[in-house]
Amino acid sequence: MSHQSYGPLTGVPRLLRLLERNSIKATFFVPGYTAHRYPDTVRAIASEGHEIAHHGYLHEPLGEADEASEIEYLERGIAALQEVAGITPVGYRAPMWELNYRSAALLHERGFLYDSSLMDSDNPYELATGNGVDSIVEIPIHWALDDWEQYCYVPDLFGSGLIESPAKTREMWSLELQATTAEGGCFVLTAHPFLTGRPSRAVALAQIMEEAVAAPEVWVATMRDIAIHARAQALVPRLLTQPEV
Repeated sequence: MSHQSYGPLTGVPRLLRLLERNSIKATFFVPGYTAHRYPDTVRAIASEGHEIAHHGYLHEPLGEADEASEIEYLERGIAALQEVAGITPVGYRAPMWELNYRSAALLHERGFLYDSSLMDSDNPYELATGNGVDSIVEIPIHWALDDWEQYCYVPDLFGSGLIESPAKTREMWSLELQATTAEGGCFVLTAHPFLTGRPSRAVALAQIMEEAVAAPEVWVATMRDIAIHARAQALVPRLLTQPEV
């Protein structure tokens, strides 16, 4: 009944304090229903200058969704964020990181600048919509930089039953930060407030924040700012084609 309520009620305020302490502006991917249920939390995120991006309405998976359903999820989510926070999102992350081959076109049609759901690069790139003209910026992610795989356990619902130590998670993320920096890549960490917002995990995340901010060669930015920078590079779009089976 209350497992994920820890995020907006307790985790988000803690993470906002950490972000302020490290002078970091972050991107929060917010389902529309979460905005409707916890409007004060979402307004607090926006009031502190963080980006709010789209993450579905009810965190609906897209794998089995038809086009009409996907459009409904997008438009309900946009409307909720406009209503609650007064913002129109320019960024999108698919629930469960599960896009369709049509998703880039649907996002472009609704004014989105970027998506962050795919896993095929260390750097942002232009993702073609398929019409031969338009594209959106793709900012890739990966399961290894998602706290879900480290911390999530709900009996009979999610997780393996193994809840990792924040020390192990911090080491893994730190190694990835260092290696990605050496490659000149884009380090995108996904931290759910109901998971990483818990005390010892938040401490581990704070250490990653401090490491990133202290590195002179690392630019710490919102996803929107990264997408704007990527768009300015005038990259040749990449078309994601569906394999023939």
